[in-house]
Amino acid sequence: MKIEQPKLPKELVSASFQDIYLEEDPELSHCHVSNATFDYETIERVDLSSMIVTNSTFQHTAFPRIQLTDVVFEKCDFSNVDFSQANIHRVHFKDCKLLGANFTEGRLSNVSFENSVLNLSTFGDASLNKVVFEKSMLKNADFYNCTLVKTVYLSCNIDGINFEETSLKGIDISTSEFGEIQVTMEKLRGCEVSVNQAINLAGLMGLVIKE
Repeated sequence: MKIEQPKLPKELVSASFQDIYLEEDPELSHCHVSNATFDYETIERVDLSSMIVTNSTFQHTAFPRIQLTDVVFEKCDFSNVDFSQANIHRVHFKDCKLLGANFTEGRLSNVSFENSVLNLSTFGDASLNKVVFEKSMLKNADFYNCTLVKTVYLSCNIDGINFEETSLKGIDISTSEFGEIQVTMEKLRGCEVSVNQAINLAGLMGLVIKE
């Protein structure tokens, strides 16, 4: 599935993530941040746009209602970060660690997660439109009561994922692997799965398959 990629300026100036405190409103844009450490902080309504962030760590930091537009994160650690009620548009996470990340009630559009770890992440009550999870770990991730539109899971590990109360109509999980999965049966209709997955889901529904 084709999604819009982050729109970045041709030239980016180097900046420190601490520069976010230089303005009255916490914001950074048109810059490249590298090797930043911003752990265990709390800062609301941050606005990041048109920038690249590499090799940085934001563990256990609370960014409620953050606004992310046209941003690339590469090799960053967002373990247990709070992105609740975030607005995330045209953002790419590559080789990132988002273990236990909180995206509850967030709005994500044209967002991609590539080769990243999102085990135990939570997306409860979030809206995802044109979101791609590719070659990523989503073990025991929580997508309870989400709105998923044109969202795909490509070659991911989604074992133990929770899709309860979330419609999976038109959602492609056919190339991903799982042993167990939590779904609301009446909302499973139209989900795109492989033959082996269909057999697995039949077992979860209590069906007995005979050869």
